[in-house]
Amino acid sequence: MATPYHVQSPRSILLKMIATKQQPPALPPPPPPKLILQPRQRTSPAMWCAAIVCFAFSLLLIAAGAVILIVFLAVRPRAPSFDAAGATLNAVYVGSTSPAPYVNGDMTVAANVSNPNQKMDVVFRSAAVELFFGGRRMAAQALPAPFVQRRGQSQIISVHMVSSQVALPPELAVAMVNQVRSNRVVYTIRGTFKVQAKLWFWHYTYSMSALCDLELTAPPCGVLVARRCITR
Repeated sequence: MATPYHVQSPRSILLKMIATKQQPPALPPPPPPKLILQPRQRTSPAMWCAAIVCFAFSLLLIAAGAVILIVFLAVRPRAPSFDAAGATLNAVYVGSTSPAPYVNGDMTVAANVSNPNQKMDVVFRSAAVELFFGGRRMAAQALPAPFVQRRGQSQIISVHMVSSQVALPPELAVAMVNQVRSNRVVYTIRGTFKVQAKLWFWHYTYSMSALCDLELTAPPCGVLVARRCITR
């Protein structure tokens, strides 16, 4: 509790008065902050045009996707198929000259190319068939292209495969000689194609391949006894 003035000494009262006069005056409180509102910027016509164009382009993409889906579900496109309807092994000769054995051969394959689609035609822009034995390529033949396969149509193409002086590793040469002696010769043919599908005004091109394992009797009158073909 503060001491009353009448009890304090004159010296104490004088010192308090001097200290009170020396204190700086109180500063006024700071003014409140002013809220400055920025003027609202208007969207330029160029921005509106860009937004409209983007929206219209999105609608076109959605419509195109819907049309393609409807056409796909209605047509259900399928890839053409490749099969070996028949084959004859006319000749096989294995020679043993240095530095490696070689083989001469003659085979004719009746290739069956068919279009299983009932609502669209296909065009074979390019087609080639290769003959393999034990993974080693023996011969290659290009098919006459382009040719058209109408919807639901099949076509037999004769492919003449001739092997001339094809070098073989010794183990493959021995395997071929043994297969000819056992009257069961196994070859593989591979077909590669570039196909164009045609539906009204819509065309699209894709690549496909086929593999066929062929088992034939020994030449000179070798005939096809078994086959397994895959188209992909």
